[in-house]
Amino acid sequence: MLTLRLRNSEGEILSERSHKTETYLAFKEYAYESGDYIELVVEKVPQFLWIQVDEALAPSLIYLTEKTWKYKVITEPTLKRAFSPKIFSGERHYITVKKATKQDINTYRNLALNPHDQKDDSGAYPHAYANVETRNDSTFFARNAIDGIIANENHGSFPYQSWGINQQADAEITIDFGRLVSINKVALVLRGDYPHDSFWEKVTVEFSNGQDFTINPTNSLERQFFSFEDVVSSSVKLKELIKHQDDSPFPALTQIEIYGKEINEF
Repeated sequence: MLTLRLRNSEGEILSERSHKTETYLAFKEYAYESGDYIELVVEKVPQFLWIQVDEALAPSLIYLTEKTWKYKVITEPTLKRAFSPKIFSGERHYITVKKATKQDINTYRNLALNPHDQKDDSGAYPHAYANVETRNDSTFFARNAIDGIIANENHGSFPYQSWGINQQADAEITIDFGRLVSINKVALVLRGDYPHDSFWEKVTVEFSNGQDFTINPTNSLERQFFSFEDVVSSSVKLKELIKHQDDSPFPALTQIEIYGKEINEF
């Protein structure tokens, strides 16, 4: 059973629907208020689900490890800057969730993609986190690097949000899958607001088993692909980020894509 709820800041249920495989919430005359949150409750975990909490967010295939998942409705202007200005706006809303098919789950795909990732771990994967995010500004949160948006010729608010490192020499970002998967290719979209930006010319890619290898990106605005032998890992970390020797102190990551498959059939 899948149960969707909208709750207010006091935890009161404003709307609720349940179904075995797919359900939704719909509103024609409700303006979200500060403290509102969407709650998804499932009977068993882990499981894969398609979730979309707002029309301004692309649907996400998430791997859920907790029976209750919460998504805070974004009303604060400073947090909204990293999203389409349409998000959670107006009085008409549509929220949906459905169980994923075996084909959805078991196909070769970008295992890092999750437009519904949140700054803090919520029990839904993939999840991105980092040891630094510039000024704790939402437009530079780690989650921006897996939201699927590749606009990279500017910086700052939507649609140019990125992962920013605040010039920190030991900056690292980790993509946590929440389970073991088999991966064999990484793609980076580096932020390229040149000459404001710089870029990393050497990056170490580390897996959860301790294995690592070095890649050498360029200042290309395109996706840069790096392939390797199949690795079974629960995470991918980018570390030891070596900046190109130019005048800009601002390298940043617009997007990371990690391609592979599940190692278990679901």
